[in-house]
Amino acid sequence: MGKKIECYLDCVSPYSFYAFTYLQKNADALASLGVEIEYIPVFLGGINVGSGNKPPWTLPAKAAYSTYDGKRAQKYFGHNFEVPAFFPILSLLPQRALTYIKRQHAHKLVPAFLACFETMWNGQLDISKPENLAKALGRVFSGAEVEEILAAAASPEIKNELMATTERVVKELGAFGCPWFWVTNGEGKSEPFFGSDRFHYMWDFLELPHQDLRLKVEGNAKL
Repeated sequence: MGKKIECYLDCVSPYSFYAFTYLQKNADALASLGVEIEYIPVFLGGINVGSGNKPPWTLPAKAAYSTYDGKRAQKYFGHNFEVPAFFPILSLLPQRALTYIKRQHAHKLVPAFLACFETMWNGQLDISKPENLAKALGRVFSGAEVEEILAAAASPEIKNELMATTERVVKELGAFGCPWFWVTNGEGKSEPFFGSDRFHYMWDFLELPHQDLRLKVEGNAKL
């Protein structure tokens, strides 16, 4: 049975951006090891409500810690941006658009996700606004295609599809945040993983060759 990583992301989550960055950096290596990656748009707000979780910025202690952890994560994953003044956004529109793209333009889902992440976080534009989302998608699609995507994102069918996917990842896969992963190993066993800093656990579960974190020491000392 093939090994697979299902990656559930929302553009409103910077840690989704970090996880996406890391997986794309390692996409060729994972493919060579027989691991498939599937990106799936979900609505983080719905996950929080459905699971009873609270966003970290709503809890003072977590919000204070996030100022440190966020910068550390950015440095590790190769990013450098400030949290936008408009954060957090209601991410329904971009997530619906990505849901439609996954269905109708699947071969462009990865660059579309990247465009949305970069436009919001690096470009400091609120992609919950149609005109800004259009700018993001315009990096990947023609003008006519952008109009098609935005129109589809407003349709009941796509709204219901995003809702159903979000409900499923909570009720069936145990999600309480993003990024959420559902990983299947070569024996057909599946387990959940959460966050952008659990890849070493994931590689162990998938039985992939990798080098864990090691300290560098001089001389003959071994750690």
